[in-house]
Amino acid sequence: MVVCIAEKPSVARDIARLLGATNQYDGYLEGNGYQVTWTFGHLCELKYPEDYYPQWRQWNLGQLPMLPSPFGIRLKQDDGVQKQFHTIETLMKQAEYIVNCGDAGQEGELIQRWVMQKVGISCPVKRLWISSLTEESIREGFQNLEPASNRDSLYMAGLCRAIGDWVLGMNATRLYTLKYGRREMKAPPLSVGRVQTPTLALIVKRQREIENFVPEPYWVLATMYRDVLFTAQKGKFLQEEEAQKALGQITGKPFTITSVATKRGKEAPPKLYDLTSLQVECNKKFSYSADITLNLIQSLYEKHATTYPRVDTTYLSDDIYPKCPQILKGISGLYSELMAPLRGKKLKKSTKVFNSSKVTDHHAIIPTGVAVQNLTDAERKVFDLVARRFISVFYDDCVFDTTTVEGESGEVPFKVQGKHIIEEGWRVVYKKDRKDSEDDDDQQNSDDQQKTEERLLPDFSKGESGPHEPQLTKKMTTPPKPYTEATLLRAMETAGKTVEDEELRDAMKENGIGRPSTRAAIIQTLFRRRYIRMERKSLYATATGCELIDIIHEDLLKSAELTGRWEKKLRDIERKTYDAAVFISEIKQMVCDIVAQVKADTTNRRVTVVPEEVKTKKGRKQ
Repeated sequence: MVVCIAEKPSVARDIARLLGATNQYDGYLEGNGYQVTWTFGHLCELKYPEDYYPQWRQWNLGQLPMLPSPFGIRLKQDDGVQKQFHTIETLMKQAEYIVNCGDAGQEGELIQRWVMQKVGISCPVKRLWISSLTEESIREGFQNLEPASNRDSLYMAGLCRAIGDWVLGMNATRLYTLKYGRREMKAPPLSVGRVQTPTLALIVKRQREIENFVPEPYWVLATMYRDVLFTAQKGKFLQEEEAQKALGQITGKPFTITSVATKRGKEAPPKLYDLTSLQVECNKKFSYSADITLNLIQSLYEKHATTYPRVDTTYLSDDIYPKCPQILKGISGLYSELMAPLRGKKLKKSTKVFNSSKVTDHHAIIPTGVAVQNLTDAERKVFDLVARRFISVFYDDCVFDTTTVEGESGEVPFKVQGKHIIEEGWRVVYKKDRKDSEDDDDQQNSDDQQKTEERLLPDFSKGESGPHEPQLTKKMTTPPKPYTEATLLRAMETAGKTVEDEELRDAMKENGIGRPSTRAAIIQTLFRRRYIRMERKSLYATATGCELIDIIHEDLLKSAELTGRWEKKLRDIERKTYDAAVFISEIKQMVCDIVAQVKADTTNRRVTVVPEEVKTKKGRKQ
């Protein structure tokens, strides 16, 4: 009998139906020579400290650092988990061979490998590796089962991540709680983690920049000529005297056009979605949290509507291109009007979309082409984003003319730019967005369409001259904006660096903090620990969160950039270009150094614990 093990019951049912395993039993399905069973996510976990040594149950500074060798796993202490594991164990002990049907990613590999290790299997194992749960994809996957050993490096990367998080989290949390916590108040532990602490540090740093920001005045000189506002090319005047002097130079003097230049440009369709960019978009458009978006796109994957969601690439491999006409045909009923320009034409194949060198295990999130049924309203919104983005990449580029008009008065140069769309191209796909978008400043500013909205200028001629209306406006510099979930996700992706260019952002993903699949959970952890809170859409650190970051002097614990380097090493372990043992050794040494530094601290600092109801002097709830 061949035993197949999936990550969820729903996925197991899809696989069993295709294999002909239709007889239902408690914890598995059977038929046609197959037994298909499932986990509920993680059934196993790394052992707790007390599982290694009973004395580690007590929180004691003298026992730190705790560095087990070797690390071991245990079953989760849950009756349902124990029961399902016993079912899996019974099946696997009698199996001819096992097919690992776990989610095709680092975490999915870890989940199933730990279960098989706990069972102590001796039979061969094969790996099902698919990017969607459609019948076609499952059938194709079973025709091309891989040896399980093909994914050994993926498992090692996941194992190193879990061990690194254990070593740092268990030791640092106990260390900082015992040294700086409010034990007399029975306060909760001070949670410190490899990814959550640098993420919290990003929020605290931004908050401090806002709190310490001192507005400074500046002046902008502009003039109205033929109902068009021209702005002085100097930009900001930092001194009022200089601004008034420039105003005096142009007052009462004619305005003359010195240059008119038009340049034709093209704008390619936006990139396909990876998980982070989809979470960013859903937060901006619908105010969905990263966690909600992940759950929605996971549900769409399990309903066969979209491909595997936990991805960090915006590209498709070249072998997907021949399948695209069929995918478009599958969703044409919902988007028939948008399909019309594509019918009867060979689909465009851009290297900005199809590039196998940019794809490792999984490609960008796209529709599967399966008819969409029984979707919730929220799922429909997310599916619509994915579908429109996929359709748009086969449209032509948007073609536009940018006209730059320069003029001067009293030897002070001015400039204005206008944009005129010649061919809308892919922007046709998003006309609905422009029509239906809410009257919300954040929404309006965030929409891609706003960036290239037409600004038509009248016909100007070089040398023309006439009267104008100068104006000098005093303005104040503004502080940086607080993080929203959308901007925090981007900051995690780029290790805190502000990056607008999509190509550069792609290049920096390897040094981002956290994985696309874990960032939502990290943000939720910070909420749960009451280290951050949300006001409208903005994220703020609580007093506890701020003081925790202040009390941590070790940059290795709170630097997004340094944490990003660890993430890069984990990816290199997956690629077999970095040694797993070296990574674990480095983490252990780092923890030893941090423990020694904190133990040597002779100050009597303590972190404040702020009740949820207490308000700051600014009136914001903590």
